[in-house]
Amino acid sequence: MAPRKSKKTGGLKEGDKLPRFSLPADDGSVVTSDSLQGRNTVLYFYPKDDTSGCTKEACDFRDAFPRFSQTDARIIGVSPDSVASHLKFKAKYDLPFQLLADEKHSLADSFGVWKEKSMYGRKFMGVERTTVIIDADGRIARIFPKVSVAGHVAEVEDTLRELSRSRATR
Repeated sequence: MAPRKSKKTGGLKEGDKLPRFSLPADDGSVVTSDSLQGRNTVLYFYPKDDTSGCTKEACDFRDAFPRFSQTDARIIGVSPDSVASHLKFKAKYDLPFQLLADEKHSLADSFGVWKEKSMYGRKFMGVERTTVIIDADGRIARIFPKVSVAGHVAEVEDTLRELSRSRATR
C-alpha cells in the first residue's frame, strides 16, 4: 500500500485518539467515545435531517448497510438536529443505524467541522459534510473532509476493506 498523506479536520488528524464525547442517540441511548471501542465506526457528520444532500447520503449508507457487516463496521450519523428530528428522519427513510444529536455542536467542534458557510450571500455556522473512520482501538483511521455525496459510500467501503486487509497482515 502506498504511503498516504495524513488528512486532518480542525486540530485532529489521522492517527489521533478519538476525542471524548457523550451524545444522545435516536434510540434513547447515550453514545460515548468509550462505547465505540472494539469495532470500526463510520462517523458521518451531515448538516441537517431531511434535506436533499443529507437524505441522499443517509439513504446511500442505508442501502450499503448490509455490506458494512462484512467489514465489522458500524455506521453512526451525527448532526446538530434534535433527537425528535432524528426519529422522524430515521422512520421516514427506514435508516438502520444510529443518529446522534449534537445540538450544541460539541463533537462537530472537536473535529473542526462546525464552520462558517455561505448560501445565497448569507453567512451562517453549520456542519461541513465530513466522514471519519474510527478504528477498533479508538483512533482516527481516515478522514474524508468536504464530502461529495456521489460515490462517497463506496469510497468508505473500499477504505474499510483496505484497513481490514492491512490489520490482518500485521
